[in-house]
Amino acid sequence: MANFNVIIEKGEDGYYISEVIGLSGCHTQAKTLDELMKRTKEAIALCLKEKQIGFEVENSFIGIQKIEVL
Repeated sequence: MANFNVIIEKGEDGYYISEVIGLSGCHTQAKTLDELMKRTKEAIALCLKEKQIGFEVENSFIGIQKIEVL
């Protein structure tokens, strides 16, 4: 079992979008957060299987910071 960091956003069309940090190209979308979490787990499993990288992570997640630019 491994843990992954996921960025979740809400698109203009109302769909939730997830992107898995450290697994390049691993993302999905859904209408509800519950469905998004289910689909994200499925996407992670597929990405790991396809890339055959085990649980190696490309980058270490540090955090997300919102900044204001004038």
